[in-house]
Amino acid sequence: MATIGGPFTLTGSDGQPFQSSRLNGKPAAIFFGFTNCPDVCPTTLARLTKLRRQLGKGDDAMSIVFITVDPERDGPAEVGSYAKLFNAPVIGLTGSTADIERVKKQFGAFSQKVDQPGGGYSVDHTASVFLMDRNGSFVATLSPEEGDPVALAKLQRLIA
Repeated sequence: MATIGGPFTLTGSDGQPFQSSRLNGKPAAIFFGFTNCPDVCPTTLARLTKLRRQLGKGDDAMSIVFITVDPERDGPAEVGSYAKLFNAPVIGLTGSTADIERVKKQFGAFSQKVDQPGGGYSVDHTASVFLMDRNGSFVATLSPEEGDPVALAKLQRLIA
């Protein structure tokens, strides 16, 4: 069976290298998306922050990590500003196209640019959230189709 996840280094919203080892010791919910996403990304991150609150263990119960799949438009400032929109700690990460591709491959995440009529582009991408335990090992995914009770039960098991 292929391993999901693994060590990585990307760029944090402060412009400094962010090593995945900084996540060790605390469970993490890792989501791949982009700041110009009209629906899936803001909905998913808002849901994650809401579910984390419902766990009743505070923001330290688990890390929420947003990794852009659009490094052309999403630099450190953009992922940082986007992460702040959720009024809860969210770690925003970016990197070079090669760095992002490497991390996507480690997680089995998909993304592909889609040209828009009239110019510009959007990005199709994996909508699931990767749940990692406090040792950085893959545990499960959260799917947008799952109801909140199912997702909350998975997060309770994750932080137990």
